[in-house]
Amino acid sequence: MVSDYSGTSPMVLELGGVLRSCPLIDLSPGAFHFRPREKLRLVMETILEGTGQEGKKVSSKKCVLEGLLQPVKLSPAELYKEPTNEELNRLRETESLFHSSLLRLQVEELLKEVRLSEKKKERIDTFLQEVNKRILRVPSTPETELTDQAWLPAGVRVPLHQVPFTVKGCFHFLPPVRVTIVGSYLLDTCIRPDINVDMALIMPREILQDKDALNHRYFRKRALFLAHLAHHLAQDPLFGSVRFSYNNGCHLKPSLLLRPHGKDERLVTVRLHPCPPPDFFRPCRLLPTKNNVRSAWYRGQNPPGDGSPEPPTPHYNTWILQDMALESHVQLLSAMLGSASGLKDGVALLKVWLRQRELDKGLGGFSGFLVSMLVTFLVSTRKIHTTMSGYQVLRSVLQFLATTDLTVNGISLCLSSDPSLPALADFHQAFSVVFLDSSGRLNLCADVTASTYHQVQHEARLSMVLLDSKADDGFQLLLMTPKPMIRAFDHILHLRPLSCLQAACHRLKLWPELQDHGGDYVSAALGPLTTLLEQGLESRVHLLAHSRPSVPEWEISQDPPKHRHSRAVTLGLLLRPEGLTSVLEMGPEADQPKAADFRQFWGYRSELRRFQDGAIREAVVWEAGSMAQKRLIPQQVVTHLLALHADIPDTCIHYVGGFLDALIQGLKETSSTGEEALAAAVRCYDDLSHLLWGLEGLPLTVSAVQGVHPVLRYTEVFPPTPIWPAYSSYERLREQASLVPRPNKPCPAYVEPMTVVCHLEGSGQWPQDAEAVQRVRAAFQLRLAEILTQQHGLQCRATATHTDVLKDGFVFRVRVAYQREPQILREMWTPEGMISLRDTTASLRLERDTKQLPLLTSALHGLQKQHPAFSGVARLAKRWVRAQLLGEGFSDESLDLVAAALFLHPEPFSPPSSPQVGFLRFLYLVSTFDWKNNPLVVNLNDDLTAEEQVEIRSGFLAARAQLPVMVIITPQDRKSSVWTQDGPTAQILQQLVVLAAEALPILEKQLMDPWGPGDIRTVFRPPLDMYDVLIRLCPRHIPRHRQAVDSPAASFCRGLFSEPRPSPLMPVLGYDPPQLYLAQLREAFGDLALFFYDQHGGEVIGVLWKPTSFQPQPFKASNTKGRMVVAQGGELVMVPNVEAILEDFAVLGKGLVQSVEARSERWTV
Repeated sequence: MVSDYSGTSPMVLELGGVLRSCPLIDLSPGAFHFRPREKLRLVMETILEGTGQEGKKVSSKKCVLEGLLQPVKLSPAELYKEPTNEELNRLRETESLFHSSLLRLQVEELLKEVRLSEKKKERIDTFLQEVNKRILRVPSTPETELTDQAWLPAGVRVPLHQVPFTVKGCFHFLPPVRVTIVGSYLLDTCIRPDINVDMALIMPREILQDKDALNHRYFRKRALFLAHLAHHLAQDPLFGSVRFSYNNGCHLKPSLLLRPHGKDERLVTVRLHPCPPPDFFRPCRLLPTKNNVRSAWYRGQNPPGDGSPEPPTPHYNTWILQDMALESHVQLLSAMLGSASGLKDGVALLKVWLRQRELDKGLGGFSGFLVSMLVTFLVSTRKIHTTMSGYQVLRSVLQFLATTDLTVNGISLCLSSDPSLPALADFHQAFSVVFLDSSGRLNLCADVTASTYHQVQHEARLSMVLLDSKADDGFQLLLMTPKPMIRAFDHILHLRPLSCLQAACHRLKLWPELQDHGGDYVSAALGPLTTLLEQGLESRVHLLAHSRPSVPEWEISQDPPKHRHSRAVTLGLLLRPEGLTSVLEMGPEADQPKAADFRQFWGYRSELRRFQDGAIREAVVWEAGSMAQKRLIPQQVVTHLLALHADIPDTCIHYVGGFLDALIQGLKETSSTGEEALAAAVRCYDDLSHLLWGLEGLPLTVSAVQGVHPVLRYTEVFPPTPIWPAYSSYERLREQASLVPRPNKPCPAYVEPMTVVCHLEGSGQWPQDAEAVQRVRAAFQLRLAEILTQQHGLQCRATATHTDVLKDGFVFRVRVAYQREPQILREMWTPEGMISLRDTTASLRLERDTKQLPLLTSALHGLQKQHPAFSGVARLAKRWVRAQLLGEGFSDESLDLVAAALFLHPEPFSPPSSPQVGFLRFLYLVSTFDWKNNPLVVNLNDDLTAEEQVEIRSGFLAARAQLPVMVIITPQDRKSSVWTQDGPTAQILQQLVVLAAEALPILEKQLMDPWGPGDIRTVFRPPLDMYDVLIRLCPRHIPRHRQAVDSPAASFCRGLFSEPRPSPLMPVLGYDPPQLYLAQLREAFGDLALFFYDQHGGEVIGVLWKPTSFQPQPFKASNTKGRMVVAQGGELVMVPNVEAILEDFAVLGKGLVQSVEARSERWTV
């Protein structure tokens, strides 16, 4: 069942049955076009369902029930029916092989969806038979020199860069002696949606010569073999597409892709791999210590006369060995996996796991073939048994990967003790990761870099933690949640154009590596560059991973793509919060031998410094003043090291880490995202709380001071700054020591007081009547103002409900609280004269404001100390929601808790360490979470046990109809979801889900663009063309105009001094004309329309007519508001007088409203 306001990961397969309880909306980039107005319009038109004729809300609980998962009702006979033997056996299997019945059902459903159906297999088998026939019928060619390629037809090009072109040897085409299906299709472990069938074409011995392993001769013949095949197969009507591609991204090993013609074009892709006979080349010539690419041939230079040996070519040798071992590998896998269905299921699950993490792509990826061989290794070492289930195989492999570092201790499938075989140490010298096949000569992980394997290890560790937690949504998080690089890593950097890596190879003197990789300067430079950056970022980065550009397929009539035509190499940085913001790289003492190495590594940035302990050390100091700049110190490190050691200029480095910071930067600061202003406000609050604690003269002492404002939990979007009013912009009310805005001046700056709750000690003198308690509290508020003024000289203004205190330019609103007042408000007198306790609106509100909100603020304050990125994530999230004009539908606290969930429950990710990645995950969470069938549990301070969370979820399902549409549970609020009781409605939540689902792929695409993100504010701009009426406001009277998404270059003077001035008068508090105007609009026309506005400097109010408002009403005196009388069907009825209403909009906002734009094409009366 699919939730109306839920989504899913862009897994290309739609899962049915059990998995349909998971939220399902395709979020892939192709699924949405940004701002589909029709879709948003449909969402908002359904708001009729949530409002009645007179504007009164109909219970939105009814909206919740549609699509709600309900338990199946069984008859007593079915409920108490004895289980059959088959059911008992299945229960025993579930208990021993799976962690729960639900997990078993989910795994079986997933496997059913990713596996090929028998009908499709039959169609594929038929196609493969036809392919085999046609390959064997391709005619032979006469023998020519390898460099004489005139015999090739004009319509086909050699799929290989022939550099150097001159090479010895002859070639003539002969049909393959054998065509063998290799790979996962034969083993029944391939997974949808992209079904590839690999066919090995065993070339005749007559084509090859003994020394073809030298100097690319074998690869040149292999490419010519494919070119001749391609020419003939392209003319066959059986094939709809005949194209070239690189085999796993290796540019020396192209393959030919064949796809069927017509409706089956997407059914399967057949990949043809020419290979030599298994025993053709002598294995001893292809050891990792041997050279098969001569320097004199490749570099055009004579070998040095000093007798130095040729550099080994281990990767080149491995690529030849891979072709020789294709058949033996598939035979080994077939023997091991053939009859063990659990092992095949495990391999399929591991492939899904790798695909969701983008670990199996291109050259150096951890492919499905590698995990298949890894399963074989674990079976051979008895760490996996053939009777295990797919889930157990998945778990065992992840456990092995998480605990075994193949970059240090390699493994081998070889059982032979032949002394002629090379040792593991030889392979470790040549390769970063070592996993030998059964021959003992071929390293299966030859192309896997150390950083890729460490990324696999990191993902395996996270997955094991998730599996060990036995979470109910573990399956969804492990196998159904995608982890693209932009969402998995805190910072991203692109190296482009790729030709800059060519210069890096020269600077780093990587000629042997270039010779080994056949001129592939990306592969040659990638390892040394990642090692360099890992050394420089050691204390700041937990993990550094890379992603190579995918090489597209190309037509057989085209030349193969060159490296410089690829987009970019992308590096991902998983930051370490504890070391990220340090501006100092401390080196060894000046007289130590390592000091020279430190100076050589850091270059001119290294300098001698004396520290407080008297030591004189080498050190590097980075320029960073604000927290936002400190988060970007890795960018300075990367730019410096790449320029110093690899000759890569900063123009070739596109660093993506702080592009979203502009949305939450202060009005005047361009380098700070507000953390410093928040810290200053919190320090001022701490000073005030100390003053309140130490007050003398109050009848009762202060027992607690608790902040409840978003500023005090670091989540205020635009934190306050000290206020120093310029009196020329105000009129003074001296008798009240207050200021009033002048009507002929621009609206003054918006000043919002920060609320503080001041608890007084208990006493028997407190009255027991609610009204009397309020009067006593009012007296305390007056006395508090007097004492603060007398003892500390603070400017105060007291009212019956609060005391405003001006301290150091900040305004605090202190509310006195009595701990028993909520209890008194609950007390009701029964007709029998007894007192009963019953929750009332007033008691619940007071308890929320004086008990629950202080606890929440304290918990989130602590979360910010533990995760410094929390503030930026929460503020970006709220900025985006309010920019969509939906801010008033969501409380501050609810959005703060959604942001907190990203840090407390980050699975399958690690907690965010940058606002950028946290905001992307916020969009993903909002758009994919099944709000209808699940509560969002935010386990603050880890106070909820696993058993309690299960109990909460059970209680949620039982009480779902009485709960709000968006349910957020915390340890202090386990049942009622107090922070979402007042909103959002189902329709507003649905619109937010749709908007988030659209914004996420657009923003990710922008950030992953190596040539720049373009206009990063695009996803923050609201879709205005969905509204019926637009009320445009005058910027002169918008106090927060500079906070707008598209902030104006210049705005009006808001009556503030930039420097501290003595201020005997209280500034104007909470004066925001657009908000006051909105309140009037809702009061006057709330039964006819809905109003939407961005409180952070929005210039437009969006108006949506309620569809019910246009339905004719009976002629009554009570219906005349905003309506006019018309004759319809011989009767007098009332319909909205739209012209008068629009005129009233302008009249109500005279001076504030610039224009009222009616989009009459959207509605008719």
